[in-house]
Amino acid sequence: MRIMLFSVFVLVGCLCMEVQAQTYNVFGTITSETPGESLGNISVGLKHSSYYTVTDEQGHYTITNVKSGKYTLVISSLGHKKVEREIVVAGHDLSVDVPLKGHVSSVDSIVVVGEKEKTFGVTRLKDVEGTAIYAGKKTEVVVMSDITANTATNNSRQIYSKIAGLNIWESDGAGIQLGIGGRGLSPNRTANFNTRQNGYDISADALGYPESYYSPSSESIDRIEVVRGAASLQYGTQFGGMVNFKLKKGPADKKVEVVSRQSAGSWGFFNTFNSVGGTVKKVNYYGFLQHKQGDGWRSNSGFNNNVAYASATYTVTPRLSIGVQYTYMHYLAQQAGGLTEDSYRQDPRQSTRRRNWFKVDWNLAAVTLDYKINERVKINTRFFGLAASRSALGLLKTSADADDGGNRDLWIDKYRNFGNETRLLWHYNLGKMESTLLVGMRYYNGHTDRKQGVGNAASSGISSDFKLDNQSNLEYSSYSFPNQNLALFAENIFQLSPKLSVIPGVRYETIKTVADGFYGLPQRDLAGNVYNVIHTNEYRKNTRSFIIGGVGMSFIQSDLLQLYANVSQNYRAINFNDMRVINPNLQVDPNLKDETGYSADIGSRGNISDIINYDISLFMIHYNNRIGTVLETDTATFNVYRYRTNVSSSLNIGVESFVEVNLWRLIKGESAKSNISVFSNLTFVDARYTGSKESAFHDRKVELAPNVIFKTGLSYKTKKFKATLQYAYTGEQFTDATNTPSLASKHGNGVIGLMPAYYVMDFSASYEINKRFSVFGTINNLSDNRYYTRRADSYPGPGIIPSDARAYYLTVQIKL
Repeated sequence: MRIMLFSVFVLVGCLCMEVQAQTYNVFGTITSETPGESLGNISVGLKHSSYYTVTDEQGHYTITNVKSGKYTLVISSLGHKKVEREIVVAGHDLSVDVPLKGHVSSVDSIVVVGEKEKTFGVTRLKDVEGTAIYAGKKTEVVVMSDITANTATNNSRQIYSKIAGLNIWESDGAGIQLGIGGRGLSPNRTANFNTRQNGYDISADALGYPESYYSPSSESIDRIEVVRGAASLQYGTQFGGMVNFKLKKGPADKKVEVVSRQSAGSWGFFNTFNSVGGTVKKVNYYGFLQHKQGDGWRSNSGFNNNVAYASATYTVTPRLSIGVQYTYMHYLAQQAGGLTEDSYRQDPRQSTRRRNWFKVDWNLAAVTLDYKINERVKINTRFFGLAASRSALGLLKTSADADDGGNRDLWIDKYRNFGNETRLLWHYNLGKMESTLLVGMRYYNGHTDRKQGVGNAASSGISSDFKLDNQSNLEYSSYSFPNQNLALFAENIFQLSPKLSVIPGVRYETIKTVADGFYGLPQRDLAGNVYNVIHTNEYRKNTRSFIIGGVGMSFIQSDLLQLYANVSQNYRAINFNDMRVINPNLQVDPNLKDETGYSADIGSRGNISDIINYDISLFMIHYNNRIGTVLETDTATFNVYRYRTNVSSSLNIGVESFVEVNLWRLIKGESAKSNISVFSNLTFVDARYTGSKESAFHDRKVELAPNVIFKTGLSYKTKKFKATLQYAYTGEQFTDATNTPSLASKHGNGVIGLMPAYYVMDFSASYEINKRFSVFGTINNLSDNRYYTRRADSYPGPGIIPSDARAYYLTVQIKL
């Protein structure tokens, strides 16, 4: 199979020796009849596209990497009439000089930014954006303003409905934590993606514990960028790729804009989101405050969430800008606990725990600098830091064991991270073709302190008292996990012909991880109760350096047909801070090794006259020593638990397809004033362990890898009204490498077993009453199904975590 797949990639590589369309520059000078008038910071863009720039102090502008085609050049300047000019880009760079037209009397009547690209709600990244190269890679972009979804609850099924192959975990009905995984990789807190906000890390510890306890509010997001496996060369060596949340900025043509969104819904849900933004002289600013609370569908599942964000960008000169950003989040959630198979069948809404709580505090800051050295060279640098904590209080016993009202387990993490990523992008000529070089450096310093012990005896009731009973002599474990990472990377687009490019890349990594502390080995009686704990001191250090590489190819025949292919190596370091957790449902191999392997894509995508948008691809992910879970039996209690270890090599292969058709435009043509579109998002995955000497694992399916993920939907849009009906289906998936269907009733704790296939339907609509007032409504789980997406071995379980029943939500928006 591997030889066959390799042959396919080689064949495609040979066929694509005529690949990626040449792009060109549109440049010129803006002039004025008024002597001495400032010509700097004038907006210049191509209508109905994302091509946009501003002039320098002399009125010069350059729009780079423009594909061949017909465009409308739009020039907007404060106090002047908007100028539009038809242009044709074909075969060479194009020079267009434009004089400003006469003055207008009302500042409010002009437009100072280029018009936004029209999308189906999902689009793709250009080959070069900012200081990043995406040529030859599978990319997807969710344009939040073009989708109709329940953003008040961050509903992942709706928001990511057009992103191929995503398996989604539903941990809470409010969408406080995001859990997505692609191509047969675990969705657990999005840990298999490098998760970023505005280009910098937001996870707990990007190297040692890459789980995301903070997810940006969907109401604050402008777009979500997803780059698959080949992202390892630029964004880190993980197998899943990269997800970047680009938050909104203040409008460029207003000094102040205020948006207030008030939402209410089922089970006491309330959300208030209030933002302010604008541009004052050279400063663009944006900020918001959000409060979210609710009781939850199940009893004992209430939550209270508060988020704040502030950003400001100062344009020092047309070539230099400096930005600062700060994010704060605090949330407290009660957790209803997991269910066993029997209790889930009896009543999925029931709760087995009243005393489980979860608390997160997040402080995230960044400083950015963008400098355009000249028309061909620009640099970006980002400094970022995180000061955060996460606390989990409750019982780690499964719901099969009754809560006896005694002391609770308490797990406290503190994260202190900082880093810098600097990138330089250079457009240069190689022969008659323009090439693009990206070089970069990343330094990351992470530090996690983890303590696990017994909660304060005085808090044995139901309160959320996150205090350890014995600070100086913890019962279970206390560790410090410092780590450091230095990476150097480079990619280059070599234009071999007007339609072909090849994109090689390389990344050097040096990683240092340390575990310093002690852990306890609990001794249990036959009933599972701990009667003694033996402490063991431990110091572990691991330093490794390596180089990974990859290559991509791209062929752009036209907007109708674009081919892409890539293969890149991957590397994922083990998480020391995940190895010494005292949990009766999970144990970790102390000799766990890093994961290595590679990923590959080959696909075709295009857009046919803004009527059909499609992306169809084959993918492969190969692990040499994949970490998975197998079943073991406790020799003292005879309880079955998960054991996390390097199971064997594995191979994920599959097909991802996305097609959307604008039916009304197909029938009516460009004269259509409304829009009816239908989309299909279908993924097939075959993920299996290979090469294992253990018959129990060989050729078994990889856990958390459903064979089929299918989403489809119908959307209707007019100028003021939008509505979307969506259907989502996820196939069955196992939770361990031995593919255990379920445990016998006496061992059926809900942690281990098959997760059955399920489907869900959602409906959302919005209506713009006028420019200031809008209303939004959603019915989630329209068919009121009972299903679950998780079998948790720890918090928020352990056990089966039921998803919410049918729910109703209404949002009112005011924009001033």
